[in-house]
Amino acid sequence: MAETLGTLEELPLDYREAMTAAGVAPLWPMMRNVLPHGAPKPVTKPGFWSYAAVRPLLVRAGELTPVEKAERRVLVLSDPGRGAGAMLATPSIYIGLQLLLPGETAPAHRHTPSAARIIVEGKGGFTVVDGEKLPMEVGDLVLTPGGEWHDHGHEGTEPVVWLDALDLPLFVYLEGSYAEEAPLQAQRNRPDASQVEYLASGLAPARGRGAQVRRYPMMRYPWVRTEAALREMAKWGGEDPVEADFVNPETGEDVLPIMGFTAMMLREGETLRPPLVSSASVFHVVKGHGTSRINGETIAWGPKDTFSAPCFAEIDHHAGEEAFLMRVHDRPLQEKLRFYEERAR
Repeated sequence: MAETLGTLEELPLDYREAMTAAGVAPLWPMMRNVLPHGAPKPVTKPGFWSYAAVRPLLVRAGELTPVEKAERRVLVLSDPGRGAGAMLATPSIYIGLQLLLPGETAPAHRHTPSAARIIVEGKGGFTVVDGEKLPMEVGDLVLTPGGEWHDHGHEGTEPVVWLDALDLPLFVYLEGSYAEEAPLQAQRNRPDASQVEYLASGLAPARGRGAQVRRYPMMRYPWVRTEAALREMAKWGGEDPVEADFVNPETGEDVLPIMGFTAMMLREGETLRPPLVSSASVFHVVKGHGTSRINGETIAWGPKDTFSAPCFAEIDHHAGEEAFLMRVHDRPLQEKLRFYEERAR
């Protein structure tokens, strides 16, 4: 296989002009850009977003822009490899920090991309998805799958902030991204499914033969139960990494078609050296302090911070104290496309 291929400049000017007029271009000068040998060459760079730096900007956004003029008052976390204003943190995942102030509501809408929220700060916020009211407590994972009506409200007294994760970049690339609006939803007079049907692991409601099950039966994954599960795994899991994937309680599959979510616990002083994986990731720190070395770049993180890593990145996580992180990734999409890959270091 040739190490180098012919360039556009090697072709006669009249030939290049004729191709342009015909609306065609030669593949060979561009082929290594789209099909590099051995591994991808990502544009994506490791990113770090300090919550201490972003929070004052969010608070000021609340002072400058009423929610009625913003719909969703969000600051987008842009991939450094693409520059400020990029509507993605990894090639397939958009990340933003959203602020809702006491008494505010964000109007009901639905859209083709799926979204999930990791609650960062505050009490009293809630999301309504298809009529189900979902309390938003710090660390909770709240789903708003593509096509599901949802709105947000705030019954508390302090600002509420959450991390938005959407598979928006993929839908934008496919020119399939759009939203519809509607009035606020009527709320069901009952707790959400995480507190009723799916209160305990391994249990699901008994149903008659042929009964229909909702595609997304559980929309909220309370952090208090996630942390308790991780602690039990750490107690009995030996030296294995302490990680748990969020799954659909009826099927065991990932909670959303494109994005996956994994909760991680790092013991005090522990260092994790995961394999090189084909999926890029976004990490959100729920609790604790530590450092992560990503492709030679060291990031010092603490509670509520967010950072990212491109595909096949060399990552070393080190916990200065007991720490809990949430990892957002697109492994579900890659597995469906049958190209997800892990490589030993």
